[in-house]
Amino acid sequence: MSLISVKEKIGYALGDGAANIAWRGVATFLFIFYTDVFGLNPATVGMLFLIARFGDGISDVLMGIVCDRTDSKHGKFRPWILWTVIPLGVILSLLFTSPELGSSGKIIYAYTTYILFTLLYTANNIPYGALMAVMTGDNKERTSIGSYRMVGAFAGGMIVQGALLFLVAHFGNIDPKINIDKLEEDTFRVVVSSPNDLENVNIKTDDGIAMFAWADDADYTANNDPTQSKSFSMQADMEYAFIVTGESNLQENDILIINQKKGYSYSIYLLSVVLAFLMIITFFTTKERIKPPKTQKSNLLKDVKDLIRNRPWLILLVIGLLFNVYNSIKQGIVVIYFTHFLNDQLLAASYMVGLMLASIAGAMLTAPLGKKIGKKKLFIYALIFSGGVNALLVLCGPNDIVGIFTLGVISELGAAIFPTLFFAMLGDAADYSEYKNGRRATGLIYSAGSFATKFGGGIAGAIIGLVLAAFHYDGQDLVSIQGAVPGIVMLMSWVPALIAAVAAVCMYFYPLTQHKLDEITLELASRREKAEV
Repeated sequence: MSLISVKEKIGYALGDGAANIAWRGVATFLFIFYTDVFGLNPATVGMLFLIARFGDGISDVLMGIVCDRTDSKHGKFRPWILWTVIPLGVILSLLFTSPELGSSGKIIYAYTTYILFTLLYTANNIPYGALMAVMTGDNKERTSIGSYRMVGAFAGGMIVQGALLFLVAHFGNIDPKINIDKLEEDTFRVVVSSPNDLENVNIKTDDGIAMFAWADDADYTANNDPTQSKSFSMQADMEYAFIVTGESNLQENDILIINQKKGYSYSIYLLSVVLAFLMIITFFTTKERIKPPKTQKSNLLKDVKDLIRNRPWLILLVIGLLFNVYNSIKQGIVVIYFTHFLNDQLLAASYMVGLMLASIAGAMLTAPLGKKIGKKKLFIYALIFSGGVNALLVLCGPNDIVGIFTLGVISELGAAIFPTLFFAMLGDAADYSEYKNGRRATGLIYSAGSFATKFGGGIAGAIIGLVLAAFHYDGQDLVSIQGAVPGIVMLMSWVPALIAAVAAVCMYFYPLTQHKLDEITLELASRREKAEV
């Protein structure tokens, strides 16, 4: 079998870079956007994430069926990448737009835009994922493509997770009135006001070193611990006073006040354009080579029966669901953890860049490690390793920055192996179906990947929402935020680790060893050569 060129692998990888601008942007920032900026209750957000995913199983399977029956000059899967990329960018932009609505109107808007996002993501991502299985019939080459894909995915995640908070700070910077009175050498009274009503702003110094405490407002004195930033809403021409300590020679231009609503919206608009550009490159640089057997006739009932009897696929469905719950909890709590436990939101961007660099390294290691010890064993080892290290974060306090970064990066090195192996293994499950039944339904097989990703993220969102609600978290109220810190630490550390342990047990029952995969690859190659004669 011919090898796939590096150019085509990179072109394919850019597509997952684009997809992860959308997916990781939503997984990492949408929860805090909904609670802290849009003003929704965390339990409401958690239920939204869960309810919206119930229909994903149906939509994913339907999209897989549609792809398998698409017949165009560009193939079965590539056309859908082109057809859906612009709508996906538009709905992503609307997702982070916060129109002026009442409480019920906000909930309706959130449900409508979020459900449309999941549907369009399905229509784009299932064909994209299935494309890898038809680029080559070699299971080892497919693992290599998967490694390239995950490097692209993590690079896309790094773009959105590393740059978004800085873009929010850039686009959301307002022009407030600031008055500074020096009280002591490194202690100042800072009074700020704005000519406009602003629902949610964040104040900090440019260096992020100084500590802010409320000066006069009795509503905040119940729990007024000094922190490196404060989030609050501003009424037009109303003055807000702080005692700021820790920096000397503080000047007006050292104070940053960020309009988070405008900042998030404009930042996502820009990233949506980048998403569309990358996905279009994927369409033009990839090629479909593997086709269903010529004797295969379209038979939906037969395809579904084959799918239900496909044991590797069934186990992968469960594994994909669990590791996506694991990853989505970790991603979804990061910004909240850094904002309200470490009191330094912008530091979250540096942390997530570190995680993405570790993810790229993990993805690059997956192919050689998979060849050496096999995909099944590698998956189990990675789950145990990543979850165990992640649980140690419970021991870290808000000043243990080095420890938090070190544990997070090491854990992510193992976690990066999960999706890299998973999508390659879905291609193996498609090969297994063709080997056993003489039929191939690649799109239907890959619908498991999208379903597991989205429904796992929905379950994770529900878990985050319910835990934070149990601790009475309110992203716009300082007192409730401090009371929810134990729940935030739980979600950052041992809660996802428990899920990783369950996934490792399930992977033990996966039947396709490397020896069996090599046997399947050789048999299918022989069949295809005979069919071409």
